[in-house]
Amino acid sequence: MGIMELFSPMAIAVLGSCVLCLLSWWKNLRGPPCIQGWIPWIGAGFEFGKAPLEFIEKARVKYGPVFTIFAMGNRMTFVTEEEGVDVFLKSKNVDFELAVQSPVYHTAWIPKKIFFALNEKLYILLKGKMGPLNTQHFTGQLTEEFHDQLEGLGTHGTMDLNDFVRHLFYPATLSTLFMKGLFFTDKRKIKEFYQQFKAYDEGFEYGSQLPGWLLRKWSKSKRWLLALFEKNIEDIKAHESSGHSGTLFQAMLEIVEMKTRQYSPNYGLLILWAALANATPIAFWTLAYILSHPDVHRTILESISSVFGTAGAGDLIARPCLHGKDKIKVSEDDLKKLLLIKWCILESIRLRAPGVITRKVVKPVKILNHTVPSGDLLMLSPFWLHRNPKYFPEPESFKPERWKEANLDKHIFLDYFMAFGGGKFQCPGRWFALLEIQLCIILVLYKYECSLLDPLPKQSSLHLVGVPQPAGRCRIEYKQRA
Repeated sequence: MGIMELFSPMAIAVLGSCVLCLLSWWKNLRGPPCIQGWIPWIGAGFEFGKAPLEFIEKARVKYGPVFTIFAMGNRMTFVTEEEGVDVFLKSKNVDFELAVQSPVYHTAWIPKKIFFALNEKLYILLKGKMGPLNTQHFTGQLTEEFHDQLEGLGTHGTMDLNDFVRHLFYPATLSTLFMKGLFFTDKRKIKEFYQQFKAYDEGFEYGSQLPGWLLRKWSKSKRWLLALFEKNIEDIKAHESSGHSGTLFQAMLEIVEMKTRQYSPNYGLLILWAALANATPIAFWTLAYILSHPDVHRTILESISSVFGTAGAGDLIARPCLHGKDKIKVSEDDLKKLLLIKWCILESIRLRAPGVITRKVVKPVKILNHTVPSGDLLMLSPFWLHRNPKYFPEPESFKPERWKEANLDKHIFLDYFMAFGGGKFQCPGRWFALLEIQLCIILVLYKYECSLLDPLPKQSSLHLVGVPQPAGRCRIEYKQRA
């Protein structure tokens, strides 16, 4: 037998596999415990994908607060307690942009070169435009938009609470951030938008990792939403906003189109998902928590009445209105008098935070007694950090009063509250989202007597990216105050 026959392609493949196994073994020897399954590339992907939060909880109990899961070709090292937070937030050996670039490409078709050229500029723009000192520029328009949508609900009714919140948030957000009139008025088109965005949002986590041809329904919804922006992009650019400097997306387009015009619709899709995918479910959870806690609900109603009077005839304190007795204006001073609502929002976010936030390890980092190798995705878990009784006593209880301890006047949250990320790349839209949810809840509870017809649902455990959806039905009954 000749030497060349010995090193046949089959033999080379076997040797290559052995080398990869040895490298993996060496990484695992020094690294955290690794759950890797037995199927090449897929690893533990199937079991992990069925119910990620439950899978992680079992791994946390078995292996401790730091462990690695190999799935879909990625090594994901999870940090579920405070150990490792400083590394995640402050180490120069972990990188946010490298962690999100590939998901951004898969979900919005923004190429790597374009993403890296524009990301920091766009982040600085968003951070400035939506920062705590500038959110007052959005208050008036958001209030008007919510009033318009509340009129469409009529004087009374029963709805799924998710649909109730979407009815208010989707058009108000699109009109405020993109262009007045971008959202549909035709009922059939509105229903189609709901269906397409829901499909896109629900498949976002898998779409960020898997080839589009494996997710046909999700890919179809992505193309539909991109086509919406392609059709309207010139109108958005030409739109004259009532604001002093145009809409947020118009400002984004000025930066994007200095580099390329080809990907303007893609950035529209990206900011659409960022604006709707988390704020809308948090509004759902906040309303659900308030309405399922009678003492909190009653206190909020009393505080709203003390600031705005009571909606309806004959009992309204004279104060500025938009177009009628029930169309109140909301000022910055009013919001400061209604802190309990903000506490309820933050407590809802604490309890229903995203499962993970991510960084890419570019050089090995040490967490506890483990060395996390370069190439791993480092996954910090707000879900478990927010359930640490050391920082959040009675962690499973809805206790909005705990937020008295936060220095919200200086825009400082409670220690180890990580829902908005941390470090250089915190969520730039967090203050806008908090404002939007505050206004929505004030106006809903001012106008309507509300109650839930179903118990507070548990959260779905199907996804790690974004705020979890409810696992069961939750209906709201509303009636305009007399």
